[in-house]
Amino acid sequence: MSAAPLVDSIRSALRAEADPERAPQMQAYMKSETPFLGVPLPTVRKVATAAAREHPPRTLAELVHVVEELWDHAEFREERYAAAALLRRPMTDGALELVPLYIHLATTGAWWDHVDDLARHLAALHDAHPQETAALVRAWSTGDDMWLRRLAIISQLGRRERADHDLLAAVIEPNLDDTEFFIRKAIGWALRDHARVDPHWVRTFVASHADRMSALSQREALKHVG
Repeated sequence: MSAAPLVDSIRSALRAEADPERAPQMQAYMKSETPFLGVPLPTVRKVATAAAREHPPRTLAELVHVVEELWDHAEFREERYAAAALLRRPMTDGALELVPLYIHLATTGAWWDHVDDLARHLAALHDAHPQETAALVRAWSTGDDMWLRRLAIISQLGRRERADHDLLAAVIEPNLDDTEFFIRKAIGWALRDHARVDPHWVRTFVASHADRMSALSQREALKHVG
């Protein structure tokens, strides 16, 4: 199994799109130790899509191999963005066997841009494997890794009427006392997203946890609740 053609194609195309003037600002904004090429995210995704169309991974295992090669040996942050973009291919939808890869990306990426991009995959897993995914995010929500806890909290973003109230509460409640900004922001974001379909539940949840929930989380949760 060779990842070389697809990986080389993506790396070459990203370098062709590089903007040295934009790169330092992008790196400063993201507070990244890894340098940027200066390629906007929509362009990165187009590059990854085009390259995968020319060199399509034949199996899920082959796709994982390509993603790991791009991610683990990235010289520029856009290579990791391209690796994440490849995971948007239809063959990944609801694939439970990708969980170890998601854990690897979240814990080694260890920043909001990488972690938040994984939420869409967890939402798909909730739909395809509800029991297994619920057990997974419950475990993450009480674990030591902050980024997996954030991912657990936002894992139902976009599920709308399909969201599991009890599970949402279960992953938020162990983190209510956390002082970390990225956890507090995630709690507010997850609740605000759910308020689009069930504002009464969100209002009641916030009121019943107001003594423990940060002002930031409450403000974000109730931003669009009348």
